[in-house]
Amino acid sequence: MKNIFKILIVLFLPLILLNSCRNDADRDWTTPEPSFTLYNTTLGAVVLYPTMENNPFILRWDNSKTTGGTYSVVVSKTEDFATKVELGTSTSNTFTTTIGALNTAMLQAGLSPYSSQNAYIRIETGAEVSNAINFVVTPYPSEVPVIKNPSAGQLITLNAEAPLETATTILWDDYSYSVAVEYKVELAASGSSNFQLLGSTTDETQLAVSNYTLNDIAIKAGLPVNVASSVDIRVTATTTSTGGTITKTSDVVTFKVAPYQPAFVDFYLVGGGTAVGWNASGAQLLKQTEEISEIYTYLENNGEFRFLGQQDWNPINYSLNADGINDSFKYFNTWSSNLEPAGSENMKFTGNSGMYKITINQNSRNITVTPSSVPTLPTNVYLVGSIQGWNAGSALEMTQVGDGVYEYVIEVPDGAEFKFLGQQDWSGTEWGNIHGAGNSGFLGPNGDNNNIQYNGGGATYKITANIKLGTNKLTPQ
Repeated sequence: MKNIFKILIVLFLPLILLNSCRNDADRDWTTPEPSFTLYNTTLGAVVLYPTMENNPFILRWDNSKTTGGTYSVVVSKTEDFATKVELGTSTSNTFTTTIGALNTAMLQAGLSPYSSQNAYIRIETGAEVSNAINFVVTPYPSEVPVIKNPSAGQLITLNAEAPLETATTILWDDYSYSVAVEYKVELAASGSSNFQLLGSTTDETQLAVSNYTLNDIAIKAGLPVNVASSVDIRVTATTTSTGGTITKTSDVVTFKVAPYQPAFVDFYLVGGGTAVGWNASGAQLLKQTEEISEIYTYLENNGEFRFLGQQDWNPINYSLNADGINDSFKYFNTWSSNLEPAGSENMKFTGNSGMYKITINQNSRNITVTPSSVPTLPTNVYLVGSIQGWNAGSALEMTQVGDGVYEYVIEVPDGAEFKFLGQQDWSGTEWGNIHGAGNSGFLGPNGDNNNIQYNGGGATYKITANIKLGTNKLTPQ
């Protein structure tokens, strides 16, 4: 019997040792056994909000079995504390901090904002560790986005020959959110607070920017053309949850860009405060000479208007670069004191009703409205010139066919020159080709006009003077 028992021990002993080895292999030897007790005084399942930032967070533990010294409070997103972040230290068995500090430590440990996850906390002192306590928590974002491109001091060269090609791609780092995040990328002249929207994304941490867009925004920000100037760029992240809306704005990065002179464009005036009303198909074209667009025209007190890029509402609209105006409409960086933004699309004229000169400088994107030397519409208009001997006393009375619109039918020879008068003498009001002699189709008043010149070949024409719109034309009959 004893021999049988010995044989059984010999047979089973290797199996016991083998099983013991397996158990040892399955044990996580990277996690020390707790040598003292951390009391579970944590939050439980909770969603954190910025309004809780200054609320206290307190931990206590039994340190009777430790060697004492300095205790480190560490946070991890995993139970094995393979990656951990120090929340703080204490020389006693109590640690007090804030919810805001705890939230930041959890984010640094890899927990995602707005996502419900397990967080683990334990106390460490030398080689000794406490038990780990865990709780389910939803952190909120506390850090700001970090711009990676462009880099500080970088010069971005724009290609005017390829306006739709990508000039650069703005890149930034941010959290991996569990809710939608709206990003705004904005640009301003370095040191200015006048940031312009360069573009926006949802959840994407990059924005490709074309040569045209970057150039347009740089000019809106007030940068001179053909000069390498410093600009500031920033990224703002906005998230919304049950706790409200949180907005985080990156530090600015300063780089350089040299805007190019864009092609000069046409401006068409339209609006309730103008002579054409809100009729896009009849919008009034301004006279353009390189960067200057201008016209003498009628404006109504407190009347609203804007400019179109075509005689249609789409695709191009121009208005003041002011808060509240649609971003795609923003164009004029500066404007005269008798203009102000109106609603989200228009500008309002605050001067008295009458005739004014509108001047647009496309290089500086400035618009001014100044009184005409002839501020009111005439009662009568007369035609004077080589076609009737330049005799103001016998100037030909034109027929009024509309508000400020007058016509006269007459034969016009080659080399004809003429003007319009408001009376049958040279002592009062007059209108002629704007600035200098020619046939631009645009009228200038006293002090800013010269003869209208036309080669009519002796044919009959209807000559039209639209004083209210500041235009003239000859129509064959």
